[in-house]
Amino acid sequence: MNFLLKGLLIGVSIAAPVGPIGLLCIQRTVMGGRVSGFVSGLGAATADAVYGSVAGFGIGLVSNFLIDQRMWIHLIGGALLLLLGVRGFLARPAEQAAQTKHTVQGLWWSYLSTFLLTITNPMTIVSFMAVFAALGVANSAHEYASAALTVAGVFFGSALWWLVLSGIAGWLRGKLDRVALLWIGRLSALVIMGFGIFAIVSSNAEKMFG
Repeated sequence: MNFLLKGLLIGVSIAAPVGPIGLLCIQRTVMGGRVSGFVSGLGAATADAVYGSVAGFGIGLVSNFLIDQRMWIHLIGGALLLLLGVRGFLARPAEQAAQTKHTVQGLWWSYLSTFLLTITNPMTIVSFMAVFAALGVANSAHEYASAALTVAGVFFGSALWWLVLSGIAGWLRGKLDRVALLWIGRLSALVIMGFGIFAIVSSNAEKMFG
């Protein structure tokens, strides 16, 4: 239980800093409601758990490959951010929360897109490795249970944060009129596009000068 609780704290601390994923979750909540925002967050929580597993179980081959190929992975992630930013900018908020249709296809895209965005930040593995080492979660077989509990805690901690964030954004959605929601969505989308452009430019700069 000690490792599970530590994993919860790690999951919250990793998910909490507001970045492109947080903005995307807020933007989707404002435009489509709490379910869309929370499902988007679950995609990020799943990616956090994957990276936590790589670090916790000592899958060195995978982590080394992702770190070595970080330039191309960041390029893909930047392009996806740019695409999602454009889609978000052109989107319109639903007239009423009850009118928002959460189709299986739409929710699956919300989940998958944030999973891909989070997984395209392979340097997160370095952070997980440092945290797991500090917690004493080694890679030996007899400590796999500790690693598994920590990874589970990371997922639930991250998911808890996205539940809170989508809940706050959903509350805000109910307090503002459609024009205000439209501008919040557009501003969030512009920032997301900015993150995407920065990722593309930085990956090309690393290719040229790295």
